[in-house]
Parts: sequence; C-alpha cells; structure tokens
Amino acid sequence: MADSGWPGCAKSLKGVILDMCGVLYDSGEGDGVAIAGSIEAVKKLKTSDLQLRFCTNETQATREKFVAKLRRLGFDISVAEVFSPAPAAVAVLKQRGLRPHLLVYDGVLPEFDSVDKTNPNCVVIADAAEKFSYQNLNEAFRVLIGLEKPALFSLGQGRYYKEMDGLKLDVGVYMKALEYACDLKAEVIGKPSPVFFQSVLTDMGLQPHEAVMIGDDLVNDVGGAQHCGMKGIQVRTGKYRPSDESHPNVTADGTVDNLAQAVDLILNQRGGH
Repeated sequence: MADSGWPGCAKSLKGVILDMCGVLYDSGEGDGVAIAGSIEAVKKLKTSDLQLRFCTNETQATREKFVAKLRRLGFDISVAEVFSPAPAAVAVLKQRGLRPHLLVYDGVLPEFDSVDKTNPNCVVIADAAEKFSYQNLNEAFRVLIGLEKPALFSLGQGRYYKEMDGLKLDVGVYMKALEYACDLKAEVIGKPSPVFFQSVLTDMGLQPHEAVMIGDDLVNDVGGAQHCGMKGIQVRTGKYRPSDESHPNVTADGTVDNLAQAVDLILNQRGGH
C-alpha cells in the first residue's frame, strides 16, 4: 500500500509546485537575495522526472520582469512555468465584461494594458505597498460604494510577507478594510483560491494527489493546497513563524528547514530519480 504520509508520499508524486518569495529568495533592496541552497534545489528538481511549476501571489511586477529578476539571482525559471494572479485576473475581467479601477503597484500595471478601464464597474486591488494611502483607498471605496452591484477582486489575501528589512503588511489587510466599508465579500484571485491552484494542476495534467505544494505561508500556501487535495509542506524560511507549527486550523503535512531539505527528502524517497 502506498505511503500517504510525508515524506513517504513522495514516491508517488508527479509534480512539485513552489512558492517563490520566502522559499526561493527573500525580497528587498535590488533583486533581493537567494535563500541558501534554493538555486541548487530548483536545479535538482529540473533534472528529476518530476514536473515543476512556480505559484506566486507576487503583484509588484509583471511576470516577465519578475522572472528576469530571479534569473539574475541564478534561478533556472521561465515565464511559462510561473503562475501569478494578474494574468488570471485579466482573464476573469474579460470573461465577465468588467472594467476595473486598479489599486495596484505601478510595476504590475502593464499586465492590465489589454483591459478597458473607462467608467469602472469593479475594483481590483493587489499588493500596492506605499500606494495604499488613505487617498487611494478612499478612491477605491468610492468607486465600490457608487456601484449598484459592487465587485471587489483581491490578488491574493495575504496578511503580511517578509522582506530583508522585516515584515510588511500585505493586500489582505486592505481587502478586509474595503469589505467592511462596503459590506461585501471580495473574490480572491491567486492563492489560496482553489481555482488558482487547479489552473496549475491542469497545466501539468495532474490530479491533486499527484502534486505537492511547498511554501512559507501556512494558510495560503499549505492550507490552500490541502484544500484542493494536495500535500502541503512548509519551509522554516521567509515569513514562517514558530507558532505556525501549532496553528489551530492548518497543520502542514511536513515542516522542513528550507527548500533544499524538502527537495532532498523528496528525491531520496524516489531513489534519487
């Protein structure tokens, strides 16, 4: 009988999905810094028989610029392997004929070039960092409150993330503020949305039980993956906090020191394939 626990379940895996910030690298000044062992870990996965995809809620740059940054850090990554919320949001907006008011970081604006933004009938928020001013939040609020059927899309719902100089508030905090002010529920695009995870699995042609998600965010990476039927592994890098290991609602299938250790455990279970 197949071992369903971690790391024994690695024997039957066909794909690995990696979070990026906090797993591959820590963001900050310039391009940030690669986490020890992560560049080599990605190389090992690429030379194995496992499929590999990268799943991020990064919304401060276009996928092209984001991938270029990671390549400069030494990672072997292509745009086609990276799944991020902005392109998924664009597809939803076009499908539903929606025209967004954007409260996003300037770096990700080019992702929305193909979308009509005149006379907005919804609001899209992402990790806008210092653009989350009172004025900008109030402007988004006014658009929403003035709509007969207000629609708010949030690219991810993270509480905070880690940069080299410390923790930073994430989009989820501001999403909750607009939800409260307008008495509505946002639609989340990105992790932990099951639709977002399913799009990655579909691209790999895999069933949930054939893939594992490795991330530093217990709720959005690990919990989101588990909710879809995947195994979820947490690394003790990035935004990891010791209290995660006694979280009341989410228990990781496994907790490892870093990506390098996770990859070695997976490949050792598979006989080094």
